[in-house]
Amino acid sequence: MIEVGNIFEGKVTGVKPFGAFVALPEGQVGMVHISEVSNEFVQDITAVLHEGQQVKVKVINVAQDGKIGLSIKRLLAPPPRPQKEERRGGPAGGKRPARAAAPHVWQPKAPAKSENLSFEDMMSRFKSQSEEKMADLNHETNNRRGGGYAPRGRRGGR
Repeated sequence: MIEVGNIFEGKVTGVKPFGAFVALPEGQVGMVHISEVSNEFVQDITAVLHEGQQVKVKVINVAQDGKIGLSIKRLLAPPPRPQKEERRGGPAGGKRPARAAAPHVWQPKAPAKSENLSFEDMMSRFKSQSEEKMADLNHETNNRRGGGYAPRGRRGGR
């Protein structure tokens, strides 16, 4: 009986760009998705697996329609974890800088002397400052939302 968690030795019967099909006991076939082949990134599955190859697989999913999901990488030793310094980009055990308590508030740049500016120059400066304010506001708003802007009616599935 094929159940989640079982480990089998099987033969690769087919290789596609998205994964490989493996013959299992009882005449059944399961698929190893390309993301479940190795702990390393696999660009081309044919560089790792080929038809007729014997592989050890773990059953990770049995769908109601009978499709069997398999994994090779879950039987491999886990990859070594990077040191703390490598993960954070700072010294090992170092603290992250404290986050500013006050929210970011737009501060205008010190205005240049506007003594002998033409009307067009003053309008150009005003437009530039307004665009900077809007860019900062949009940036702050998108950071709070957790992503980019999606116009109404263009969001996924609506």
